[in-house]
Amino acid sequence: MSVYQKGNVRINYQDTGGDGFPLMIIPGGGLNSTLGFFTSSAPFHAMEEFKGEYRCIAADLRNANGGLSTGPLEIDRPWDAYTDDHIGLMDHLGINQFMVMGFCIGGPFIWNLLKRVPNRVVAAVLAQPSGYRPEKPDLFYQNNIKGWAPGLTAQRSDITMSMIDAFLKKMYQANPDFVFTVTRDFVRTCKTPILVLPDDVAAHPYKVAMESVRLAPNAQVSLYPWKEEKETIPLAVRHVRTFLRAHCPVAVAH
Repeated sequence: MSVYQKGNVRINYQDTGGDGFPLMIIPGGGLNSTLGFFTSSAPFHAMEEFKGEYRCIAADLRNANGGLSTGPLEIDRPWDAYTDDHIGLMDHLGINQFMVMGFCIGGPFIWNLLKRVPNRVVAAVLAQPSGYRPEKPDLFYQNNIKGWAPGLTAQRSDITMSMIDAFLKKMYQANPDFVFTVTRDFVRTCKTPILVLPDDVAAHPYKVAMESVRLAPNAQVSLYPWKEEKETIPLAVRHVRTFLRAHCPVAVAH
């Protein structure tokens, strides 16, 4: 484990090193996204799967319970604050271009990266991506006010429940549509190669995942369902591996 610090933000991360092309991997788990996701609830351990070919980099999300990354609660710009950390970590490591794979909340984060630094993200894999479900409009607010907020306020005397309330409302209710971070018009114009591995639990709506595939001009979709059976997970991983190899700008010996 290593630490990257910028001002009052401290990010705990893992870097497998090596000379492979950089692959940022964003763990799932919502605002409790940590490196522990890979060994606890991930459908597969992406760091282990791909470290033989790529320089895999992953981090605890800022202020995630169970993680070691900390920083201020930026109420006016929640999504961009997290994206600042992702971009800042790659800057810290001296990495310009990279591929990215994200689980769950990693989906909206990836779209924000594609909006913020389109020339740096070479290709993206969105696994079981989060999205807005109109029949459950306050799902993410409720999940986080119950499952994230109490732990954070217990550790941080400078953060109050009223601050978290404002933060979550800005994050999930200011633009309650689609993938939260970008518009459908943006996705239509996004030329970056994308692979989506859909899911269909409450926080990962199949409809939104498939709409993003239809809209993005260079998108692919993997088999569905893929993570419910042990036999199909390796097929999805194989698709991810083939996709990454196809779009890696540096030749990799296989």
